[in-house]
Amino acid sequence: MTVDRVLAMASTEKSSREEGAMTRARLLAASLAIALTAGVVTFGVLPSAAQEPPPPIATEFLTDRAVFPDDVDLMVKLKHDGGATHVVKAEDPSRTVVARITLQPGAQFPWHSHAGPVIVNVVGGTLVYVAADDCDAREYPAGTAFVDLGHGHVHTAFNPSATDVTVLVATFFEAPETGSLLIPAEAPAGCVVP
Repeated sequence: MTVDRVLAMASTEKSSREEGAMTRARLLAASLAIALTAGVVTFGVLPSAAQEPPPPIATEFLTDRAVFPDDVDLMVKLKHDGGATHVVKAEDPSRTVVARITLQPGAQFPWHSHAGPVIVNVVGGTLVYVAADDCDAREYPAGTAFVDLGHGHVHTAFNPSATDVTVLVATFFEAPETGSLLIPAEAPAGCVVP
């Protein structure tokens, strides 16, 4: 074999090895691009600007609406410090429902009432409750509970924080069979809510 022929064969082998290495590099890059794309689709990893902000107030029902099979009466007495005692008698408190309600910072419920009493546990953050009859703002931090009398007792409530969410777990009695648990009401004259 001549020297020229040996050099030509060596050059051809080197060229084949380089092409093979380039092909492997291209396959690796393509595989990596597919894997990253699949990761975005599978795991929802997108820039935060593409994600929708949560609603100001979100309700997650923890139970369906249920009825008592037994004969149950419910009487609630509520007296705030130095105030009058309010009594609500529910002769048929059936159709209960339990919901987790999340209020984003600064979110406020519209003025409303409920068909029946509501027992509210504040499990995160703070809720400020304002009743229309006295316009007093009552603050309930996490770890406290309160009773909303319903039966036309008009009120609003809001999350006073600029940074933290408020989380409530509420048990509604005398809930309507379907539809909203809030009965819209007019804001009382002269009652200014911060």
